[in-house]
Amino acid sequence: MIVIAGVQTPEEHIQAIVEVIEKEGLQAHVSRGSDRTIIGLIGSVEPKLAEHLRQMKGVENVVKISKSYKLASRDFHPENTVISIKGVNIGGGELVIMGGPCAVESAAQIDEIAALVKAAGAQVLRGGAFKPRTGPYSFQGTGVEGLIMMAEAGKKHDLLTITEVMTPEYVDICAEYADILQVGTRNMQNFDLLRKLGTCGKPVLLKRGFSSTYDEFLNAAEYILAGGNPNVMLCERGIRTFETYTRNTLDLSAIPVLQQLSHLPVIADPSHGTGRRELVVPMTKASVAAGADGLIIEMHTDPDNSMTGDGVQSLFPDQFADLLKDLELLAPAVGKTFHTPSAIS
Repeated sequence: MIVIAGVQTPEEHIQAIVEVIEKEGLQAHVSRGSDRTIIGLIGSVEPKLAEHLRQMKGVENVVKISKSYKLASRDFHPENTVISIKGVNIGGGELVIMGGPCAVESAAQIDEIAALVKAAGAQVLRGGAFKPRTGPYSFQGTGVEGLIMMAEAGKKHDLLTITEVMTPEYVDICAEYADILQVGTRNMQNFDLLRKLGTCGKPVLLKRGFSSTYDEFLNAAEYILAGGNPNVMLCERGIRTFETYTRNTLDLSAIPVLQQLSHLPVIADPSHGTGRRELVVPMTKASVAAGADGLIIEMHTDPDNSMTGDGVQSLFPDQFADLLKDLELLAPAVGKTFHTPSAIS
């Protein structure tokens, strides 16, 4: 349920509403927009309380929300959430690009790629230290050493860093070294992990499960939000369909749908969404045209010899740089800003 108050409603009236809600043992979440203030109620609301709230000063309406997810809903939070990390704003007017290898393989590798990511104009360095693989004998990542390598490369080249966390036990160590924590498709409904991320204090990129509905996806985000972490990004990374030509089917309609249903930033992953290098560039552009707030793109200096075997979906450095130059032209058409270093100079 939400309480709708006018934007001019005095603060003391807002606080009085909150006090009434909390006195009943419920949680109250206040969201101030440009034309109204929304107070969301978390918990079971008795009809008597709803009627009481409706009569209070400053209240324009009390509306029951039928969605199972509350904090992730745009009904609760009408304004877009903008996540600010060290000067980079995700979810606002700036197109944010995350680039790098599937996995951190060595200090030299991640440093070289970080320099190329920065030179192309991206703001975030991606790289996995703990790699969940389909087969148990595949390369599983470099672990904590990889986290340290990527953190050093990010700091050296003035880039934010994002890495995947797989279990609740690794949340704290990943949060110590990375600016953004990623939840992979296999862990979207790992509820113990999501609860832990709700208390970690670091922004989270939540990838959609490869067989998950929008409702399931947003309910997974709700776990993190309910834990007290408001900084969640939703990532469309492709879903499993009957088609075998591509690794997954990138659901472009997810971008506008999620933006209608939720206030959280939406990121697209055309690398995993297609699994084919020649499709990454056009699907990146299509994602921007669909309104994505950012992209997470694999790039490798030697993709054919990548330790993860995901080289077939990784761009070469020159392809990555050329793509970002194209995005500089495309972004303004959908109300976004993006500038490469060459344009700035």
